[in-house]
Amino acid sequence: MSIHAIDVEQRARLLGKALMAGSVLQLLLFLLGVRRRSYAALAIPVLGALVLVSALAFWVGYTMATTRFGDAPDYPSEPPADPPPAPAGG
Repeated sequence: MSIHAIDVEQRARLLGKALMAGSVLQLLLFLLGVRRRSYAALAIPVLGALVLVSALAFWVGYTMATTRFGDAPDYPSEPPADPPPAPAGG
């Protein structure tokens, strides 16, 4: 494994963990704000949208944080090279 691949792997895992933490923090802060004042008519639809976006961000972060780099199934093998063309002639 090259040094570049390790660097990419570390950055992807770090970004994935940051996305997971950010999505959880965002959702908790919103829930705290909803709890302090009742704006149910606005909060319920916004809460639904926020839960969906937070779940998506968490899923993307989890996928990035737990991807196993360098596994053969993750990278398709190179297709075989085409044979050279037959010489034209008569």
